[in-house]
Amino acid sequence: MQTVQQIFEQNQTPKPLVTAINAVLDASKEIAFLLQQGAMGGVLGCADQENVQGETQKKLDVISNDLLKDTLKACPVVAGIASEEEDFPVPANKDGEFLVIFDPLDGSSNIDINVTVGTIFSILPSNGGDGSDEKTYLQSGRKQLAAGYVLYGPSTLLVMTTGQGVDIFTLDPTTKEFKLTDCQSKITPSTQEFAINMSNQRFWAKPMQDYVADLLQGEEGKLGKRYNMRWVAAMVAEVHRIISRGGIFMYPWDNRDPKKPGKLRLMYEGNPMSMLVEQAGGLSSNGDIAIMDIEPEKIHQRVPVILGSKEEVEMALSYK
Repeated sequence: MQTVQQIFEQNQTPKPLVTAINAVLDASKEIAFLLQQGAMGGVLGCADQENVQGETQKKLDVISNDLLKDTLKACPVVAGIASEEEDFPVPANKDGEFLVIFDPLDGSSNIDINVTVGTIFSILPSNGGDGSDEKTYLQSGRKQLAAGYVLYGPSTLLVMTTGQGVDIFTLDPTTKEFKLTDCQSKITPSTQEFAINMSNQRFWAKPMQDYVADLLQGEEGKLGKRYNMRWVAAMVAEVHRIISRGGIFMYPWDNRDPKKPGKLRLMYEGNPMSMLVEQAGGLSSNGDIAIMDIEPEKIHQRVPVILGSKEEVEMALSYK
């Protein structure tokens, strides 16, 4: 099996970009080890503090964030970092070529029950910025140079793109190397699986309510086929299932808080996951336009998300 480093060489990935990605991977291996220790490592439970989103942080949220932040600040090609857990961007190296944006531990509410979580990352050009100015980070998803996630489950997986398709790697516990286990993964264009938090149904806009109602009608309904619903409460797990076997994932707009057009964050979750999905042949939208076409206005901007198998996303978007 080829290692991730051999794939970088094969694809002629620029060495500075490889250096930045390797820094993310080094930190992710440490996070994987801590998760494997679980309660024995003293990393479970809450940290008795909130992040910039107003969410209670888990201990491992804080530890994962610090691991990534410290590793990336020490990486000479990284000009700055932005984390879902940080109020403001963090400058790193003034001559760095890249900005690294990450969600250190997506799905952290699952930690204490030993269910899948993951690290999501996105790499942008620094454009000469020093990493301290938020405006430098406000680039559309089309500007991403690389995106991916590390999924911590029964095995630790790296799912990544540098704009040349999506490859899946598995962490070899003996060599500590990520090895290629699925080359150029593709999302099936049609599906019979959907993922959505049904407890929010009453808050959705009518087109989304109508679409999901038709999904639930199965073969007797308008869509003429039976669907299964899945919900893991971790975007990395939802997207990984879609990349592996197709499906549609939705966290749509709802009317609970007009200041929050969606729950998920454009820069930390929407853009990197959309790059992966598009590179694997799927579609990703906020309900109106492709997520990666959104011009961000702030680093912690939220966005509705509909992504997955091309035909099913098109069907969801056809409801008006």
